[in-house]
Amino acid sequence: MTGEPTTAPRRVGRGMRPAWLVVESMWVWYRRNWRSTVFSSIVVPLLFLLSIGYGLGSQVRSTAAFGGMSYVDYLAPALLVTAAVQNAAFESTYPILSGFKWQRVYWAMVTAPITPGQVFGGQLLWIGLRLFGSGAIFVAVTAILGAAAGPGIVLALLFAVLAGMAFAAPVIAYAGTKDGDGGFAAIFRFIVMPMTIFAGVFFPVSQLPGWIEPLVWLTPVWHGAELTRGVTFGTLSFWPAVGHMAFLAVMLAVGCVLAARVFRRRLET
Repeated sequence: MTGEPTTAPRRVGRGMRPAWLVVESMWVWYRRNWRSTVFSSIVVPLLFLLSIGYGLGSQVRSTAAFGGMSYVDYLAPALLVTAAVQNAAFESTYPILSGFKWQRVYWAMVTAPITPGQVFGGQLLWIGLRLFGSGAIFVAVTAILGAAAGPGIVLALLFAVLAGMAFAAPVIAYAGTKDGDGGFAAIFRFIVMPMTIFAGVFFPVSQLPGWIEPLVWLTPVWHGAELTRGVTFGTLSFWPAVGHMAFLAVMLAVGCVLAARVFRRRLET
């Protein structure tokens, strides 16, 4: 692209080591600046749990719609997914644009024996580790507060990370084509926020008008919430689990193909 450095990538790095080097570079930055991410990635989901789960939830009767669970127990696994997807949305937008246009760290990376595809792989791996770390803290605090309905919420963390990465990959592909942040606000306003409200986090999707439900089924939040609730409450059946995981895996795979192509096209020109 015009005005961007021209490099001749040397394709000598192989395996996972180059991607882990990308992760290491991001960890060096993060361990000095982690305080800037604490509020959005950890504090906000916990505030939702306290205010809605315990506050509003104290006025909500346990019904069959919530599987006989208390509202806070019903809410906690889905909030884990919502937090993962919201964090993934942020990590897949502004940092990607910064890597290409603002700080241009991706250009520095490909002057080493690291290919554009490995740069993308390292970036996605870093996002997954970030989601796992913040999610683990959320699970720990949830357990301390007594909002964990069962030990299955530990396994639910893996499903939440899968949902977050399934959303992150295609967003990275989109962000990698941008020269400015003009379209990012629309992602949060018209995709992330509606998913948070209507994808079965705060109430069952069966309460929605029938024509909206098929749209909800296309969201990673709904599939992630079904998986995390099912494994937490011990109600997850085999074939529904396969279907939910297959949707998230396909979304992740398609996003990876598109994003890797964007990174190659942009960093090899």
